[in-house]
Amino acid sequence: MSTRIDARARTVRIGVQVQPQHAHYAKIRDTVSELEDLGVDILFNWDHFYPLSGPADGEHYESWTMLAAWAEQTSRVEIGALVNCNSYRNADLQADMARTIDNISDGRFIFGTGAGWFERDYDEYGYEFGTVGSRIAALSDALPRIEDRWTKLNPAPVRDIPVLIGGGGEKKTLRIVARHADIWHSFSDPATLERKLGILDEHCAVVGRDPHEIEVSVELRRQSEADVAELHALGARLFTYGVSGPDYDLEPVRRWLAWRDATNA
Repeated sequence: MSTRIDARARTVRIGVQVQPQHAHYAKIRDTVSELEDLGVDILFNWDHFYPLSGPADGEHYESWTMLAAWAEQTSRVEIGALVNCNSYRNADLQADMARTIDNISDGRFIFGTGAGWFERDYDEYGYEFGTVGSRIAALSDALPRIEDRWTKLNPAPVRDIPVLIGGGGEKKTLRIVARHADIWHSFSDPATLERKLGILDEHCAVVGRDPHEIEVSVELRRQSEADVAELHALGARLFTYGVSGPDYDLEPVRRWLAWRDATNA
C-alpha cells in the first residue's frame, strides 16, 4: 500500500479514460500522445472484452497489454485501468502484471480494480459470473494476496503502487475501500457523494484508518459545473472524463484542464 497523502492537501487532477472501443489502435495511440501533451494527469482504459456502448461487436482491445504499450509510449502521465476486473485473472498474476508495468513506466502505474459486472465478458470468455456478493468477496480475498505478492517480487515495484477501487456499495465495497484503497472512484452526484463519504468514514473508523488519506475520484461526464464545484467542496480531487472511438473528441478535456488549472491556482 502506498505512502499516504492527506487528501485535504491534494491539488485537483484530471484523468481521461481512453475507452478502447470502436477505433483502430493507431488512433488510440495518437490520442494517448495528444492527451499527454495536453497535460492530463492520468490516462485510463477499461478492462472489458467488448464495447460497452455503440455496436456490440465493434472494434475493441484488451486492457493490460495496452497499458504495457502505454508505459513505453508515455513519459509523464500515470496510467491504469478504470477499472481492472478482479475476476479475470489470478490475484498473484495481477500483482506481477502490475509490478511489471510499474517498472516499465518507471513508477507511473495505478492499480485500479473492481469486482466486475459486465456479464457478456464472463459468458464469452468462460468465467463464472456468480453473484454481486461472490464477486465482491473475491475482490476482498484478492487484495491482500496482491499486496503480499508485491513484497515478494524481484525486482520490486518502483513505488508503493497506488490502489484505486471503483464502486459505491455501502456495506461491502466501501469497507474494502477503507482497508485497501489509496483512491476511491465512483459515479456519485453531490448528494450521493456526501452520504457515501459519511459511510466511508464509519468503515475507516472500524479499521483505524484516517479517511482523508483516501483520494476521492468522480467522473465528469454526467456532472454540471455546479455539481463539480460541490463535489470539489466535499473533497473530490480526481475528476475523470471518458472518451470513446472512433473520433475521441478532446474538446471537453481541454475545458476541464482549464478548470483544473484555475482551481489549483
